[in-house]
Amino acid sequence: MYKRLLTLAAVAFMLMPVSAIDRVTHDPKATNTDIILHAWSWNFPTITKNMRQIAEAGYTIVQTSPVQHCWHPEGTSKAIWGKRADNGEPEGWWFYYQPLDWKIGNYIVGTKEQLQEAINEANKYGIKIIIDVLPNHVAFDINAVSPDYYKAVGGRKKMFHSKGLEPVKDYNDRYQCTLQGCGGLPDVNTENPKMQAYYMNFVNELLAMGVRGFRYDTAKHIGVPSDPVDRAKGVKANDFWDVALGFKSVRGVRLALPADSLFIYGEVLQDRTVPEKEYAKYFGMTASGYGWNLRNALEKHSAKGIDLASWHHSIAPEHLTTWVESHDTYCNANESASIPDEMIRCGWVLITARQNGNPLFFSRPAGSTRENFWGKNVLGEAGNDEYFHPEVVAVNKFRSRMCGMVEDLQQSESGEVLLVNRGNKGAAVINLASKARSLDLKTALPDGEYLDVVYKQPFVVENGRLKGVCKAATTYILLANG
Repeated sequence: MYKRLLTLAAVAFMLMPVSAIDRVTHDPKATNTDIILHAWSWNFPTITKNMRQIAEAGYTIVQTSPVQHCWHPEGTSKAIWGKRADNGEPEGWWFYYQPLDWKIGNYIVGTKEQLQEAINEANKYGIKIIIDVLPNHVAFDINAVSPDYYKAVGGRKKMFHSKGLEPVKDYNDRYQCTLQGCGGLPDVNTENPKMQAYYMNFVNELLAMGVRGFRYDTAKHIGVPSDPVDRAKGVKANDFWDVALGFKSVRGVRLALPADSLFIYGEVLQDRTVPEKEYAKYFGMTASGYGWNLRNALEKHSAKGIDLASWHHSIAPEHLTTWVESHDTYCNANESASIPDEMIRCGWVLITARQNGNPLFFSRPAGSTRENFWGKNVLGEAGNDEYFHPEVVAVNKFRSRMCGMVEDLQQSESGEVLLVNRGNKGAAVINLASKARSLDLKTALPDGEYLDVVYKQPFVVENGRLKGVCKAATTYILLANG
């Protein structure tokens, strides 16, 4: 009888109309509490081993690296970045961003069985596992793509868009952006129903294991309905996202769980012609513009003249995934890799103390320094200790305690000291300066004396003004009534 009820429930979901969430209109009372640890390049056993510490540090979601079969030529080492010993060709972390087949497991993250162990361990602590997926392309070497994948989509000629083997030259040209190769990677015909069904079976297999969300890599390179269609391939409509988010089925396959029960966001890097509001019909997005402004302030040690209050996005902030840095900003041209760890913490405290956004903490490589970005340079290992630094843990827990509290952002005249007030319940103080600075800013905290959660640094509130002294590049968490 129980099995029959489950079957009937599944049928009811298949027949139930799916409505889009309004991700454009901001609810000023909405508060976000999720915190994502990007366990970048960690393997599944490493994630399992560290799950208790992850939970104790206050994270609610762990994002893994891509889990599908990936490019792995013979002779490849497990270096995050380097050159192959046999031929001197570059090798490293980007190999798992080159899919060969939509089957679970690869040489970096581990096996399906090991993923299941990580999910089971996460469930003990109420943590969600989300997976980085990348249906937009395959490996550079199209001869290495699995025969099973080619067969599933109807053959090699059906795999790619008509100009999918030509690299994008103008990323603001939506035809090129969605129908040609991003970064030169061969562009998959994501409107091919056979491809969609094959991919969705992979997604549903992950959901059946207990995965509870996805990060869609290069999401802006998969077209929405208003984008150009590949008529040379007989495409009539860009419907990949309707299938991926459960708005429709394809060849009898449909997203196994309601999309609004999952944490799904797309890497839609902001640019002039990106139809953000149309993508918002399907998922939340990355606040890449905000990250750029924040890093600018960190590098200048001041937010003066830099707007850190606005999220710099057209959708509501409660549906944005925010970061100080991402794996791309760290690895690609090392854009953010030179920013010291203590400044990354300053940025992290700012975005995590705020009312909205879903902050993602990028785990830098183990042993990395600002002179040696790759550190121990081993794929699969846990990152450095920054993800459980006391300041990071303090603000992670602060975020949960501040649920329901509206934010108020203040900054000193110099822009060096920032204050995030959360109602009259708590406040986060950030000193961006490379020297100690005095604090005297407006707050709703009750008058009285306060000790910071981490360092027990004293602060005082007098007549609605928060006062104290902040050490260089340091953050403080203050709580009303303890």
